[in-house]
Amino acid sequence: MLETIERINSAVNGFVWGIPAMVCIIGVGLYLTIRTHGIQFRKFGYTFKVTLGKLFHKKGAAEGAVTPFQAVCTALASTVGTGNIAGVAGAIALGGPGAVFWMWCSALLGMCTKFSEVTLAVHFREKNEKGDWVGGPMYYIKNGLGPKFKWLACIYAVLGVLTVFGTGNATQVNTITTAIDTAVLSYASASDQFIHTMNLIIGIVIAVVVAMILLGGIKRIGQVTEKLVPFMALFYIVLAIGVIALNIQRVPAVFASIFEGAFTPSAVTGGAVGTFFLSMKNGVSRGIFSNEAGLGTGSIAHAAADTSMAVNQGYFGIFEVFTDTIIICTMTALVILCSGVPVNFGAAAGAALTISGFTSTYGSWVSIFTAVALCCFALSTIIGWGLYGTRCIEFLFGSKVNKPFMVVYSAVAILGATVDLGLLWGVADTFNGLMSIPNLIALFLLGGTMVKLTRHPDAI
Repeated sequence: MLETIERINSAVNGFVWGIPAMVCIIGVGLYLTIRTHGIQFRKFGYTFKVTLGKLFHKKGAAEGAVTPFQAVCTALASTVGTGNIAGVAGAIALGGPGAVFWMWCSALLGMCTKFSEVTLAVHFREKNEKGDWVGGPMYYIKNGLGPKFKWLACIYAVLGVLTVFGTGNATQVNTITTAIDTAVLSYASASDQFIHTMNLIIGIVIAVVVAMILLGGIKRIGQVTEKLVPFMALFYIVLAIGVIALNIQRVPAVFASIFEGAFTPSAVTGGAVGTFFLSMKNGVSRGIFSNEAGLGTGSIAHAAADTSMAVNQGYFGIFEVFTDTIIICTMTALVILCSGVPVNFGAAAGAALTISGFTSTYGSWVSIFTAVALCCFALSTIIGWGLYGTRCIEFLFGSKVNKPFMVVYSAVAILGATVDLGLLWGVADTFNGLMSIPNLIALFLLGGTMVKLTRHPDAI
C-alpha cells in the first residue's frame, strides 16, 4: 500500500515541481518585483525599522484581532519550523550544496511575493460572524477577482485543508520525535519498543498542547507565538554561529562549493547530483516549504492584524522571508557544510543530518539543546498551520466546523509521531506545490491592484 502511494506521489510531485512550476514560482516573483519596482530592495531598510520596532510596542489589539507584531510572529511560527532544519538538510543531500544558492534566489524574489500576499490579504479581508478578521488567498481571490473566480478560491481552501495535516502537523511531529530519539540514543541504548512507545507518548502530549492553544482562539495563538518565536530563533542562531565560528577556516571553501554546485553540482557531489535543475528544484521547493512565499498561507495570519494600512503590514512579509531563509536557513546550511559531517548526496536526509553538524562540533551533549530548538520550531509551526487550516475550512463550511477541525488536526500529531519520514516529506512537497497554483494565478491577475496599493498616497 505504502509503495503504491509513494509511486503515485512521486509521479504527481515530478509534475508539480517540474519545469513549469519553477517558471511559475520564479516568474510570478519576478513579475511582481518588476511591477512594484523592486520594493523588497527599495524599502529594505524601512522594512526592518517597521518590523523590529514593533518589538518594543506593547499596544493591545482590538477585539477579534491581534497586534501587527503578533500577526508576524504567528506567520513566522509556521515558517520558522522544521523546514529550516530538516528541509535544508534534505535540500543539500538531494540537490548538493548548490541548492542553497537557489534557495537564496527564490527567497529574494519570494520577499516581494510574500509582500504582495500580505498586502492583498489585509486589503481584501472581511469579518466573520464572530467578529474576527479573516483573510488570505481564498478571500483575495473571491473579493479581488470577483464571484466568477470563487471556484478558484474553493480549490485553494480545499488544498489548504489537506496540506495542513502533512506540512503543518505530521512532518513537524516526525521531526520532533527524530530529534528526541537522537538525543536519547546519544546517551544510552534503547530498544525499538521503548522508542516506539516514547514517540507515541510524545505525539499524545503534542496533540493535547496544540488543542489547548488552538481552541483558545486567535488571541491565545498570538500571545503564545509572540513569546515563543523570538526566543527560539535567537536560541538557534546563537548555537549555529558557534559552529561556524569554531570552523571558520572552512567557510570560504563552503561558499565556493555553494556557488560552484549551483551550476555544476556533479563537480561538488562526485556525480551523485548530476544536473543543475535537480539542484535548483530542491533548493526552490525546500525554500518555499520553509518560507511559504508563493503558498499564500502566511497572509492568513496577517489578515488578523489590527492595522488599517495594508501596505505597511505587507513589509512584514519581506521581513519574514529574509529572516526565515536568508538568515536561519543559511545558518543551517553552514552548520552542515562547515562542520565537515559526511553527507550522503543523492539520498534523503532530515533533521539527523543537521543535528550531527552540531554534535560533531560541540559534542553529544548539545543534542539536548538541538532537540529543544527543534521542538520549539516544530510546535510553533503546528500552531501556525492549525490557524491556516481552520481559516480554510471556515471559508468552505462556516465557523461552526472550526472546533471539530481543531480537535482532528491536533490528533494527527499522534499519527505523525510514528509515520515514515521520507513519504511524509514527499507528500508534503506535493501538496505545497498544488497549493501554490491557485495562489500564483491570483497574484499574477492582481498585479495591477498591487501597483495601485503601493502607489497610494498613504503608503509609505
